[in-house]
Amino acid sequence: MTLQCILFDLDGTLLDTLPDLALAVNTVLAEEGRQPLAEAVIRMAVSDGAPGMVRLAFGEDQDKEDFARRMARLREVYLDHLTDRTRLFPGMETVLEDIEGRGLKWGIVTNKRRYMTIPLLRELGLLARTDAVVCGDDTPLGKPNPQPLWLACREAGVEATRCVYVGDAARDIEAGRRAGMITVAVGYGYLAPEDKPERWGADHLIEHPGEIHSLLEGWLPTARPAGTVSAA
Repeated sequence: MTLQCILFDLDGTLLDTLPDLALAVNTVLAEEGRQPLAEAVIRMAVSDGAPGMVRLAFGEDQDKEDFARRMARLREVYLDHLTDRTRLFPGMETVLEDIEGRGLKWGIVTNKRRYMTIPLLRELGLLARTDAVVCGDDTPLGKPNPQPLWLACREAGVEATRCVYVGDAARDIEAGRRAGMITVAVGYGYLAPEDKPERWGADHLIEHPGEIHSLLEGWLPTARPAGTVSAA
């Protein structure tokens, strides 16, 4: 395989969005006279998006109108605080620099909606660096269906079989495998207690973004860091 592109899930893989999402959840809880939840508790529901966080905060048995209202309010608050404390996970910036320095492409495939994703990436200075951004409302079917990953490949102008997909949920690994990509599960992401990433069938499991550097060496055994000159 000649590697062409690394694709990342967003929340819990590329970006630590938990602080700002937790603020939104706890704001909605406070507005309804309820006690806040610890970030460690909210963390377990982030991969399930706004619906999952609202169910965590207010329970499974909610009136449909209340559920919809709470989701809308959570999203409204979140949009006002997209990048207050959201940052790349420690070590991820050097990973992106390594990818770029090797002349590879990188992109994002997320279930997060486009109206949230694009401003978030723009404010963090990442949008202009990406070769593809596919959001949860860009394809008829989302992950674990491979459609979003294939769309990202078309946007980046690469072949799926020459891509890697990195994610922190079982649906990410399933989507990557079905798309024909190498898959990397991250153990540092937003996992629930019952999540067992070692059982997801990923090609690799990492516990820190920095481990991607050594994986790149394995995928590109003849690659040299930018600026080096062959002795031949």
